[in-house]
Amino acid sequence: MTPLAYSKHERIWLRSHPDFNEAWVQERIAQDPSLLELGDLVLKDKERIQPSAGRLDLLLQDVDATTRYEVEIQLGETDESHIIRTIEYWDIEHKRYPQYDHKAVIIAEDITGRFLNVISLFNGFIPLIALQMSALQVGDHVSLVFTKVLDVLTLGRVGQDEELHEPADRAYWEDRGTKETVAMADELLEIVRTFDPQVELKYNKFYIGLARNGQADNYATFRPQKNALRLEVKLPRSEETEAELVTMGLDLMDYDGKWGKYRIRLVRGDVKKHSDFLKSFLLKASGNAPD
Repeated sequence: MTPLAYSKHERIWLRSHPDFNEAWVQERIAQDPSLLELGDLVLKDKERIQPSAGRLDLLLQDVDATTRYEVEIQLGETDESHIIRTIEYWDIEHKRYPQYDHKAVIIAEDITGRFLNVISLFNGFIPLIALQMSALQVGDHVSLVFTKVLDVLTLGRVGQDEELHEPADRAYWEDRGTKETVAMADELLEIVRTFDPQVELKYNKFYIGLARNGQADNYATFRPQKNALRLEVKLPRSEETEAELVTMGLDLMDYDGKWGKYRIRLVRGDVKKHSDFLKSFLLKASGNAPD
């Protein structure tokens, strides 16, 4: 195998470059939203008309259709109008479509300390993400790199607000998923009980969690769907773990960096087929694994 050759890159400023403009950046993101590294997103709309308020650059949505991202792009430095426009478009979309979670995303080539401080003031009240964009030239090619300089402020963790979740029951999840996919959660519970015998399923509106003596302990959660069960396991991200999942042939959806958990899609037969691996995987997440 030929070793990779080193090439020095040069940062270029799109705002003053004759060959690039905001529309070019917008199109790159629209074609490949993964550039932003905000998860598994798809394009919902671009240049989206806002009532009496101009056009939203990009509207992105996660593949689970639960969260939308209102994205505003600016070449050069961010400024007051860019911040206000981003928040205004987020607010309009949030009010028009309250069934989704909404996150405002502000992108600029330079987010100065002054404006970063201003943006930070809103965080916690408005779910706001700030990405600094760098255009890098390597030979005859240009790449875009997006660095997160401000993330949505997390005010609590899953499990801390159980009492605020609307209760659900098994019938609710059998209707939302199927009896078969809910039964897969039972199979996983039996695996967990081999090393954590007191644990039981706790049905919430947004997921099925784990509880012990009535207290949530959500190192693993389950989301039955029509054709599969989504297993979410809280573990630090590692190349070794991801390699194991791929080697086992499991459908690794992604790693949720915000909550620190792997998301795995299980279909009929997967739990039985991979029971030994799933046991070690869940045992590690439970914190009961021997050192």
